[in-house]
Amino acid sequence: MILEGFLLFLQIMLINIVLSGDNAVVIALASKNLPVEQRKKAIWWGAFGAIALRLVLTVVAVSLLNLPYIQAAGSLLLLWIAIKLLIDDEGEAKVKVASTLGKAIWTIILADFVMSLDNVLAIAAKADNNLLVIILGISLSIPIIIWGSTMVMKLLHKYPIFVYLGAGILGYTAGEMFVSEEKVMNYFDYEPLLYIIPIGSTFIVLLAGLLKKMLKPSTAV
Repeated sequence: MILEGFLLFLQIMLINIVLSGDNAVVIALASKNLPVEQRKKAIWWGAFGAIALRLVLTVVAVSLLNLPYIQAAGSLLLLWIAIKLLIDDEGEAKVKVASTLGKAIWTIILADFVMSLDNVLAIAAKADNNLLVIILGISLSIPIIIWGSTMVMKLLHKYPIFVYLGAGILGYTAGEMFVSEEKVMNYFDYEPLLYIIPIGSTFIVLLAGLLKKMLKPSTAV
C-alpha cells in the first residue's frame, strides 16, 4: 500500500513537471525586470498562490469527474493533451514582463491558472481521490519547477525520454479514466477491454510522438 502510494506520488510529480515547462518560462519572464530582492519575493508569493489555486482546482476537478459521462469526456481530452505534449513545438509562453512586485505575483498566479488546466485534469485523473497524494505531488513539484526552472527546461530538452515517459503515463491514465466510466463501459460486455484500452491509448500517444519526430523536417543546412 505504501509502495503504491509512493509510485502514484512519483507519477504525479513527473506529470506536473513535464506539463509545466511553459510555467517555468512565465515565472522567469514575469519577474526578470524586478530588483533581485523583489524578484525572490515575487517567485515566493507567486509560487504560494499558484500552489493554493492549483490545489483548489484539482480538488474541484476530482469532484466533477464523479459526474456521469464527465470522466469519459475527460479521458478523451486527456488523451489529446498527451498527444499535444509530444507533437506541439510551440511551447513559448506569451506573458507581460511585470514592473512591480504586486504585478509580478499576479502575473505568475494568473498565468499558472490559465496554463495549468491540463495539469489539473491529469492529476485529478491519476490521483484516484487520494487527496494526500494530490497535495504532496503538487506542493513539491511546483517549487521544483519555479526554483529549478532553468534546470527543468534543460533536463527536458536534453533527455526527451522524460517527456515521452510523462506523455505515456498521461495516455495510460486517459485509458484508465475511460474504462472507469461505468455508464460507458456498460455498453461493452468484454472484460479484456479494461486492459486493452489503457495500453492502446498509451500506444496511440507514443506513436503520435514518434511519427511527429520522424516526419519533422531536418534543420540541417
